[in-house]
Amino acid sequence: MKSPIYILFAAAILFSSFTIKKEEKIRINQVEKIQTAIDRDSIITYSKQYLGTPYLYAGNNPNKGFDCSGFVNYVFKHFDVSVPRSSSGYKSLGITKKAEDFKIGDVLVFYGYRNKTIVGHVGIICEANGMKSKFIHASSGKAGSVTISNLDSDHYSKRFYKCINVLP
Repeated sequence: MKSPIYILFAAAILFSSFTIKKEEKIRINQVEKIQTAIDRDSIITYSKQYLGTPYLYAGNNPNKGFDCSGFVNYVFKHFDVSVPRSSSGYKSLGITKKAEDFKIGDVLVFYGYRNKTIVGHVGIICEANGMKSKFIHASSGKAGSVTISNLDSDHYSKRFYKCINVLP
């Protein structure tokens, strides 16, 4: 039979190793949070792999197609950023940025093509240059796919509503 001192000693070693493992796990989680900071360039690199994906009304699947908000939602979901699934959900979202403060990864919000009071289109800035920025989006127009367009084109500049940052 083992002595009570031996049992206490073994229990102390077992308990201390459990505590050490718990502390290591906490440190690992803290490191993971630091490593998951979102790099704006990564958003654009990720989104560009879908260039040419067909436009599909209400689509949010790269194998079938995207609509504008489905594309933006899909891209940001990859980075664990929650954004509205419908373009109209962007109307009251975020704080409007000044053109000189636009950054890649910001979301451009546009009024609808026919109705200039309802939000109807969104895209992600891929080249920031104020009102001459370029953005990637799922277009239902001539391109009919995920494409890159110029914000200063007549089609988009007349419909521009705001630019917002959706990143934490």
